[in-house]
Amino acid sequence: MIASSSLFTLTSQITPAEPSDALLEIAGRKFRSRLMTGSGKYANFEMMRQAIAASGCEIVTVAVRRVQTNAAGHEGLGEAIDWTKYWLLPNTAGCQTAEEAVRVARLGREMAKILGQEDNNFVKLEVIPDLKYLLPDPLGTCKAAEQLVKEGFAVLPYINADPRLAKTLEEIGCVTVMPLGSPIGSGQGLNNAANIRIIIEEAKVPVVVDAGIGVPSEAAAAMELGADALLVNTAIACANNPVAMGRAMGMATEAGRAAYLSGRIPIKVYASASSPLTGLVS
Repeated sequence: MIASSSLFTLTSQITPAEPSDALLEIAGRKFRSRLMTGSGKYANFEMMRQAIAASGCEIVTVAVRRVQTNAAGHEGLGEAIDWTKYWLLPNTAGCQTAEEAVRVARLGREMAKILGQEDNNFVKLEVIPDLKYLLPDPLGTCKAAEQLVKEGFAVLPYINADPRLAKTLEEIGCVTVMPLGSPIGSGQGLNNAANIRIIIEEAKVPVVVDAGIGVPSEAAAAMELGADALLVNTAIACANNPVAMGRAMGMATEAGRAAYLSGRIPIKVYASASSPLTGLVS
């Protein structure tokens, strides 16, 4: 019989097995965090900084056109974040054509250099002529992606959850694909889960679920599907407490990834007892 003190010593040395997981790798660059966040819609820069830090993210996307504008609340956005701590992901938000997106992407690369990231060729590609639903243009996205890849950009295209489109962009040379869960800022969650699952199964580049996530449970669900990463902005920035929500989204991303790697139990029609039904005391 094991003495209680010995039992305590034995059990205290046992730690739960954790699933091994490689770092997120995009275009040869590695990241510990699988959550990307945005810089828009915050009440002020200080709230933005605190929420980003609480999320644990390492990649922050910034709309190139927001940095250029003099509109109230936008001045100094480029300098509001310590870019020695975060990797800048310039995005082409506001571009309605492929030609516009290419021009803005070039400006974004120069912006990254000015902010101290000389080797940053990343661009989140958005081509969105639809101003009502903000759904990306697949033809314009492909056209812009082809040109940007030729110019040496690491292209992360924002797309509808279309498996064929995702494969086409991968073949063009994009370093990720970023299917939307539901329309930007809608908080509708994973309306396109079935298609996203197909994209994940077929992709040979990281799949980043972008747009529509409203709460941490939806972030975890996206990661449980097998997504490599998430991009969450509105759900954090517009929460009643953005800092707490940023932290929650970071935790949900980690939990969802761990659950995916652990492997869920099969879904059964009937119940299955947790305790064995043999050898019962009568």
